[in-house]
Amino acid sequence: MLEMKVPVLMIAKTIRTCFPIAVSAVADKAEEINKLNVFPVPDGDTGTNMSLTLQSVVKELAALPVDADMDAIAGAITHGSLMGARGNSGVITSQILRGVAEGLRDAGEPVDASDVAAAFRRAVKVAFQAVRKPIEGTILTVLRDVSTKADECEKKRLTVEETLDALVVEAYQSVARTPDLLPVLKENGVVDSGAFGFAIFLENFVAAALGRTSKIEDFSATFDADATSAKAGALDRVKIEANDDWEGSEFRYCNEFLFKAERPFDEDEVLKFLGSMGDCELLVGAYPDYKVHVHSNTPNLVLEHMLQFGQVYEVFIHNMDLEVAERTAKIHADQDAAVEPAKALGFVAVAAGSGEAEILKSLGVDVVVSGGQTMNPSTADLLEAVARVNADSVIILPNNGNIRMAAEAAASACEDKRVFVVPTKTVPQAFSALFAVMPDSPVEDVVEAMTEAKAEVRDGEVTRAVRDSQASDGTPIHDGDVMGIICDSIDIVGSDVKQVTLDCINRMMDEEEGDALTILAGEELDDDAFQEIIDAIEEAQPDLEIDAHRGEQPLYPVIFSIE
Repeated sequence: MLEMKVPVLMIAKTIRTCFPIAVSAVADKAEEINKLNVFPVPDGDTGTNMSLTLQSVVKELAALPVDADMDAIAGAITHGSLMGARGNSGVITSQILRGVAEGLRDAGEPVDASDVAAAFRRAVKVAFQAVRKPIEGTILTVLRDVSTKADECEKKRLTVEETLDALVVEAYQSVARTPDLLPVLKENGVVDSGAFGFAIFLENFVAAALGRTSKIEDFSATFDADATSAKAGALDRVKIEANDDWEGSEFRYCNEFLFKAERPFDEDEVLKFLGSMGDCELLVGAYPDYKVHVHSNTPNLVLEHMLQFGQVYEVFIHNMDLEVAERTAKIHADQDAAVEPAKALGFVAVAAGSGEAEILKSLGVDVVVSGGQTMNPSTADLLEAVARVNADSVIILPNNGNIRMAAEAAASACEDKRVFVVPTKTVPQAFSALFAVMPDSPVEDVVEAMTEAKAEVRDGEVTRAVRDSQASDGTPIHDGDVMGIICDSIDIVGSDVKQVTLDCINRMMDEEEGDALTILAGEELDDDAFQEIIDAIEEAQPDLEIDAHRGEQPLYPVIFSIE
């Protein structure tokens, strides 16, 4: 054991000092954790979600007065983690934090081994209650193992330093065992991502609490040989594979939101309903504030059901199919980059649908970022995508007017590559821009050619109104009406997707004839309905060459362009 003077652990001060340090360590390792993420869905976001959840707690703690007591700190941890919880891993992490915080409310000053054991026992109870179907080999298993070790330390009357060191060792040893408990981890050559994130948090919190370092860079320099060996054992289990034949989840969308109940409701019945809508269902919190999480193919039905009991807000709906594809592509890119020299030019594009993403990749896009209307990726998301492209210069295609500024900010912030933005507003514009690429030309000339090509595209979108408004000519629009948007202007209003699509195309052809139509079907439009639209267009515009694809974009049943 490394000899040093161990500080007296006064709980309130220790948490406020050490929590941000541990959170920073998780944030630094977020991408490494993301790569491990294969359960319950290999969507590559566990590290990000855990980091965001923990950062929300840091903000709540920072807002407390300097002399805040443990009751106030526990409240901030519980509220901050609940409000900031992201994804399945984030919600479970929030319940672990809540349990530990509740368990420490009555801790002595200074903290001893019995206080630590009580806190983890409470964490196990709270976290396992939140998950209807706990799975062995996950963060919950590691939490339980750590709690069991804490109980052993209490019985042996170990010091708080000895106890905390033992918990770090147990955490990493338990992480190393996760592939033996969950076959999908072994198949993909990884340990459980959430469990690994939990161990990193615990490791760095303990190191800071015991005054060893402000941030763990060299584990062996701050912990004893047992701890070092435990972490090495966990890392030895990691040989990350890009699994292209992953069957995927039965459910496409990760649906999560905050919920404020306006009256008491039956929480068990709501959980049963969420389970009937999909899997990974979670309802955490206490009246009136809750966090809801479920993987489902019908997020609209989930929201509608909860609206019976109160208000929903901060809604996040993630397309896990796209996220899985991004994770696999990123791992491939990292593996390829290790052996392949950088190419001259690469591309990053934003897409809302899996079909759109496939087409963009077929046209030469290296990394597709999930996003679009109502789910704009951040500057950080785009920077991370640029970093994954093994090229000296990268062109970003935002494919939405609301994403352009984030793309330009990413281009300005990138220091190790030359990054340019071709300000596409739609995916069809990106298609045309990519067809104009001249691979051997200077990047400035490529950007100019792509910008000119996208400017020649006349595009349209068909969607449904979500509130009363009016069209460009003053025609009233009511909630639920079908709207035809031509070059950013709402020009057609109707009740039928097929008719509104046809009216838009006919008007565009009357204004200026085109030769080719590219048309993409959204996720709500089935193949038969899409074929009916194509047949109607062929009959009305027999000279128009039609290139039809499944775009699978949400919100817009039809997107098209004429050139």
